[in-house]
Amino acid sequence: MVYFTTFTPSEQKDMNQEIVLNEHNKAEYPPMHTAEHILNQTMVRLFGCARSRNAHIERKKSKCDYFLEKEPDAETMAEVERRVNEVIDRHLPVNIDFLTYEEAATIVDLSKLPGNVSDTLRIVRIGDYDACACIGDHVSNTSEIGHFKFLNCDYADGRLRVRFKLID
Repeated sequence: MVYFTTFTPSEQKDMNQEIVLNEHNKAEYPPMHTAEHILNQTMVRLFGCARSRNAHIERKKSKCDYFLEKEPDAETMAEVERRVNEVIDRHLPVNIDFLTYEEAATIVDLSKLPGNVSDTLRIVRIGDYDACACIGDHVSNTSEIGHFKFLNCDYADGRLRVRFKLID
């Protein structure tokens, strides 16, 4: 059985943790970064693909790449957008768990992590919808995200690139 402690992002900041994590080289916009996690899980669930291997997450607009066997039609992409917003609208808590690498490997895909990853991993959980190893900034609750909107999508050589933004 795995035992862990869950902290909200604000509780985590208030606590003097002895946990050593890899350093992070970027400050994300928390609502957009959290929306990316939800988009990734939605793509995994709908298409059976991996989480985005190439993402550029910014405040005004962002993009993610997914590798799919065929191009999804406009109706399918509208369904992705609808499902992402449905998850956001559930007002799910976003919690942080600290697990050993071995414990984390039993619940999340660690294939994107670098070889020099720390022994303790920070797992970001979005309610019962998503869990992912991540050292970035996130909101405390999906109610802080806003509304997710695709700007456009293009498909070439098996790669689907989606561009999106958040609106209030």
